[in-house]
Amino acid sequence: MAKNLLIVESPAKAKTIEKILGKDFTVQSSFGHIRDLDKGDGAVDIARGFKPKYVVSPDKRKQVQKLKTAMNKADTVWLATDEDREGEAISWHLCEVLKLPVDTTKRIVFREITPPAIKAAISNPRLVDINLVNAQQARRILDRLVGYELSGVLWKKVKFGLSAGRVQSVTVKLVVEREREIMDFTAEPFFRVNAIFDVRNEQGRTVKLKAESPTRYNDREGAEKFLSQCAGADFSIKNIDVKPTKRRPAAPFTTSTLQQEASRKLYMNPENTMRAAQRLYEAGLITYMRTDSISLSETAMTAIEKEIKSAFGNNYSQPRRHKSKKKDAQEAHEAIRPTYIDRHTVNVGDRYEQRLYELIWKRTIASQMSDAQLEKTTVEIGVSTVPDAKLKAQGEVLKFDGFLKVYLEGQDDDDDDKDDSGILPPLSVGQPLPLAEMTATQRFTRPPSRYTQASLIKKLEELGIGRPSTYAPTVSKIMDPKRGYVTSETREGTERKYEVMTLKNGTVSSETKTEMTGAVKNRLFASDMGMAISDFLDQNFEEVMNYDFTAEVEEKFDRIAEGRVTWTQMLSDFYHPFHEKVEDTTENAERVSGERILGQHPETGRTVLVRLSRNGPVIQLGSPDELLPDEKPRYANLPLGMSMEQIDLETALPLFTLPKVLGEIDGQETAVGIGRYGPYVRWGETFVSLEKGEDPHSVDLNRAKELVAAKKKADAPVMTFQELPVQRGSGRFGPFLKWNGMFINIPKRYNPDNLSKDDMVELIQAKIEKEANRYIQRFPEEKIDVEQGRWGPFIRFKKKSIKIPKNKKGERMTREEAAELPLEKIKKLITAEMPTAFKTKKKAAPKKKAPAKKKAAPKK
Repeated sequence: MAKNLLIVESPAKAKTIEKILGKDFTVQSSFGHIRDLDKGDGAVDIARGFKPKYVVSPDKRKQVQKLKTAMNKADTVWLATDEDREGEAISWHLCEVLKLPVDTTKRIVFREITPPAIKAAISNPRLVDINLVNAQQARRILDRLVGYELSGVLWKKVKFGLSAGRVQSVTVKLVVEREREIMDFTAEPFFRVNAIFDVRNEQGRTVKLKAESPTRYNDREGAEKFLSQCAGADFSIKNIDVKPTKRRPAAPFTTSTLQQEASRKLYMNPENTMRAAQRLYEAGLITYMRTDSISLSETAMTAIEKEIKSAFGNNYSQPRRHKSKKKDAQEAHEAIRPTYIDRHTVNVGDRYEQRLYELIWKRTIASQMSDAQLEKTTVEIGVSTVPDAKLKAQGEVLKFDGFLKVYLEGQDDDDDDKDDSGILPPLSVGQPLPLAEMTATQRFTRPPSRYTQASLIKKLEELGIGRPSTYAPTVSKIMDPKRGYVTSETREGTERKYEVMTLKNGTVSSETKTEMTGAVKNRLFASDMGMAISDFLDQNFEEVMNYDFTAEVEEKFDRIAEGRVTWTQMLSDFYHPFHEKVEDTTENAERVSGERILGQHPETGRTVLVRLSRNGPVIQLGSPDELLPDEKPRYANLPLGMSMEQIDLETALPLFTLPKVLGEIDGQETAVGIGRYGPYVRWGETFVSLEKGEDPHSVDLNRAKELVAAKKKADAPVMTFQELPVQRGSGRFGPFLKWNGMFINIPKRYNPDNLSKDDMVELIQAKIEKEANRYIQRFPEEKIDVEQGRWGPFIRFKKKSIKIPKNKKGERMTREEAAELPLEKIKKLITAEMPTAFKTKKKAAPKKKAPAKKKAAPKK
């Protein structure tokens, strides 16, 4: 029997450490936090000094019992949770739940899972740091109070089910502000002049020398005039400036820079990056991955220096100590690095872990390598007919690659002005240059770049909002589809015309070309709901939404961790003024609708407005006071990609002409319209999507016939199964089969264009079997189903999925138990999640007949 029980956070880490410590130690896992604040209203007793009420999570009760059993068999219990505040809090909670004395229980920390690090930690135990625990506790309590109270305001003033938070809402505000900057941006045209000269290289062959005018011409006339002046000019080299330059390597990774670089180079989002890094750390391959330090230990630097000299030579080694510019960076900690520097790659884990490890290794090695030595040459070219004008050609020669042999840091955005330097041919002052061609190309100023998930994290770090452990969860939270505040989208650009003027053989010609502009990939967009909520919170909770104030709160948490501030006092200073503001806003603020009047309909004189409805933004024709008692307003969806702030009356009016009946096809009414998923043609009960970019207003009956004919062909049965037709199609979620009213997704392992009859039968039978096992109980009149899910039974009410709570032992309900659930019990579970689910709506009092508005005067 092992004398020692060592408790860590994750089972993967437990296995690795148990191998290191041997038979004297049993290593078990807490599986993260074992308890949290109670989910009820009484989680924090404010009157008793913010006293928290913690409960053991139902899914952790078995593990807690397992730990108690192991503890009773051991002489000594060691706590080895992570070194950050969350880890310290987990150790404290373990003490509380397992009845371990906080003032004597051994607590160890390490930043890498290697034999030397683990054994050094065992030799130097400490106690649980209550200051770190208090800092985590203060954050958790404050975020709970702010989140609950702000969310409650949104439920009353905007829409039930929305959420807000101290850091989350400020992060949404960043995306909203960038969205508005882009909306307000107007691209300004200018002309950029480039020249190409024919020169001889060292081998005597003619090569092209590219040069550019440093002057930007804001109008066509200025650019055309310069080209005309150059038509008969002589060009010669006036000056050659050669300067040595250096490029220094980037520092080793922090949490933030790892997330940014993994996004640029590996196309991994921050959440996946942290998941992969966690697994690498638990396998003992990298140091701890939540850090804001860029320093390396002496041991690591020695190992890196040895590896560089061995792999690349002595002249590639340049040991250096990177110092953080952040005043609160924890330099006692280390940057993210491999635990064993001589291990260049790993074969364990999945492809993402392997690629992420290689990225970390390269960055770590490069950080201790020599500067890259370059030689930059700038050539000034004179124009005989325009004495004041100069053209510039630039070239760069790599004299010594240094760290570039291993690694080059990525960039977030392409830059129109980036240096295109290459190697220049031999040139001399006074050398005449024959002009091959000169162009003046119309370019346009660019709007601010949209955030990616990684660049948003970079901005949060710059503003001091959040900490390494909170970046990825915060960004994931604001992108949660249930909230709908921010989306990550890939959008095609729009076509734009631009002009190119060319001087060749003494003649200036002009040509109009087209290009795509505004295309984005995996960029963040603020939704109308996100913008409306951000505005509401900014107007009513200005201090909470202030970037500097949010950063100051983070600094106060840091001071609690250092023992300089009492956590209850910090909470009191924040909460009481905030709570007063919540009560005032709940009482006095108006409901948020985002309503904006666009104007009057020219034919009816009725108001055209845009507003947020329960299902999202809509354009509405007719305000309540203009409608007859039983009349409803007319609605139209916003065009795809357009926000409530962008829509105007001119764009909105044609939308009310849809849906429009075009006539009949084969005796079925046929109409064109715009729906939730874009423009369509409706033929009877069948909907046919228009082709990408096709204008629904231009669709006539003949075009509708073409679309319907194509739909019929696509929907023609490919076979029959049990005497019913089987159709093949493609929808929003990919290719599918349709049989007996069921839609059957075609998995990626099949080729949808080459499905055999046996394949289709196999897919249909699998679907039939799945559907047979899907429903446990059905109540059609109540629109309630009890279904079997991947993780056990759940309730579906209308379109919402509702979890069935686990029992007191932390066990999920079985299928047999779910089959016995009475309807009243099911309704109670639904009401707990959706309080207004079964409330009958009061009928509105009949409206008085509205006076008819005068028609707008006809246009002259």
